[in-house]
Amino acid sequence: MIAVLKQGTNDKQIENLSSWLKAQGLDVHISKGSDHTIIGLVGDTSKIDEDLLSGLEMVETVKRISEPFKSANRKFHPDDSVIRVGNTSVGGSDFAIMAGPCSVESEEQVMEIAKAVKAAGATMLRGGAFKPRTSPYDFQGLKADGIEILLKAKAATGLPIVTEIMNANHLPMFEEVDVIQVGARNMQNFELLKELGRTNKTILLKRGLANTLKELLMSAEYIMAGGNENVILCERGIRTFETYTRNTLDISAVPMLKELTHLPIIIDPSHATGVAKLVKPMAMAAAAAGADGLMIEVHNDPAHALCDGPQSLTPEAFADVTKAVRRVLAAVKED
Repeated sequence: MIAVLKQGTNDKQIENLSSWLKAQGLDVHISKGSDHTIIGLVGDTSKIDEDLLSGLEMVETVKRISEPFKSANRKFHPDDSVIRVGNTSVGGSDFAIMAGPCSVESEEQVMEIAKAVKAAGATMLRGGAFKPRTSPYDFQGLKADGIEILLKAKAATGLPIVTEIMNANHLPMFEEVDVIQVGARNMQNFELLKELGRTNKTILLKRGLANTLKELLMSAEYIMAGGNENVILCERGIRTFETYTRNTLDISAVPMLKELTHLPIIIDPSHATGVAKLVKPMAMAAAAAGADGLMIEVHNDPAHALCDGPQSLTPEAFADVTKAVRRVLAAVKED
């Protein structure tokens, strides 16, 4: 349920109404927009007399939300959320570009890539310290040592870092990580999501290989229900019967999610296609569709990468992509 308050409602009135609603055993979320203030109610709203609430002088309308996701719902929060990460942000008028190697392999490798992607316009450094692999015999990542290498690159370049978590028990290692990524395979690891909801870390939540947008938003709801509203959604391609690409990039997810939620949405064209030469056109398409950012895999020697070399761009190719994306963003803005 949401209550839209009339223009001119002051902070004291909002505080009094909020206190009364909390006394009814409800969680109250207040969203102040440019025109209206919206109070979102989560919990058993059947105990609330809708006529009584709508009859209050300060209340313009009362609506019930049929969708199961509440905190992530745009009806709760009409304005786009802007998630601040270090010296940059995701959402609103800002376009984030997260770039770096699929897997952290060495300090020398990460440092070289970090400096290159920053020079090309990246706003964050991504890198895998823990690697979920289909085969137990494949490289599983440097784990804690990988995080230490990423932190050194952060200190050298100033770029906030993004890296994936596999287990809630690893959370102490992520204390200095700026954005914790939940990979596609863990999108519905609800116990992990609950733990992340108790933190104040920014969470990058990737859509599962065969999950619907509703399921993605319900996973975001798990995090937000715990009190952490710093969530970024990521479309990384879904599994279809197509075999020419690694996955199928659902570009329609961007405008659809923009209608359903206030949370920022970024696109990962590297995992979506699995083919380096397709990253540029898909990145441009994402920018044109209204995405809030990109996550792109960059490696200084893709042919010898320990993980996902075929989809990784060289630093030179990444610089070309960022230039193309800027042109698209400028064109969309002018339009």
